[in-house]
This record gives sequence, C-alpha cells and structure tokens, in this order.
Amino acid sequence: MPIKSFQGARKQQNSTESAQLKVRDYMTTKLITFKPDQSVQEVVEALIKNKISGGPVVNEKQELVGIISEGDCLKQLSESRYYNMPLEHDNVEKRMATNVETIDGNMDVFDAANKFLQSKRRRFPIVENGKLVGQISQKDILIAALKLKGENWNSTTKGGV
Repeated sequence: MPIKSFQGARKQQNSTESAQLKVRDYMTTKLITFKPDQSVQEVVEALIKNKISGGPVVNEKQELVGIISEGDCLKQLSESRYYNMPLEHDNVEKRMATNVETIDGNMDVFDAANKFLQSKRRRFPIVENGKLVGQISQKDILIAALKLKGENWNSTTKGGV
C-alpha cells in the first residue's frame, strides 16, 4: 500500500522569491544616528524619545565609527554617580563601542538570523562603499519571516522545491 502525503499538493517555488529575501529589502534606512562629539545625555534623551535601544555613530562623512547603546549610557550613568560627575560632561566617543560588526545588504535574511543568534547582538549596521546605508534588527528579521508565513522556508532559501 503506497504512503499518501497529507500535506497536499506542493506549490512550485520560483527562484525569484529567493532574491527577495535579502537583508537590504528589510533593513531600516531612516536611521537615528549620533555624532562622536554629542553628549551622552543627548543620546539618552534621543533613545527615550524615539523608543530605541541604541544607534550607529557616524562622522561628518556618514562613515560608521561606532555604536552606542542603552548599556553604554547606563555604564556612564553609573560611573558619573560614583565619581560625582554630571552626565552632560561625557561624550559619545568615550562611551561608544568601536569594534562594530557589520553585515552585507545582500545577505539572505535567514543567514542574518543565524548571525544574530551566534553574536547575541540586537542590530547590525549595513555599510556600502564606506558609508552607513542602513541597519537590520532582530525585529526586521521577524517581519521578513512573517511575510513568508505559509511558505516552505527551506525551498525558498535554496531555490528548489
């Protein structure tokens, strides 16, 4: 007796769908950025106002020079209290992380998801020709996954059936 599949007929996947699953298609391009000479207090105010947890730091040429996060600001806040120093006397350049890991805008969103899991980061900047062009967050990856609801992810990312 032959085994029947209870999944129903499979939809034919075309290879153009795979091209639509790139980081660049889901990244945020309207970014809130910070400058190295900004005060940490300004960053804290911007993070709260915009309900974000951090952002890229760029120079006057829009080149990525670092990332500043809530954690960096908390560290400064804690130290300023310990040393009895006002918050506004510290700047972003002293507090930002400068060892910034970026990803390619042409990377597949599922490969990006794996990179998030391996690195424990919340966001990755995307740089092209030395300039910051966008940022992808874990939430952006989840949005991409929701758009594929009901699809066979493995065949979509591999280009087969």
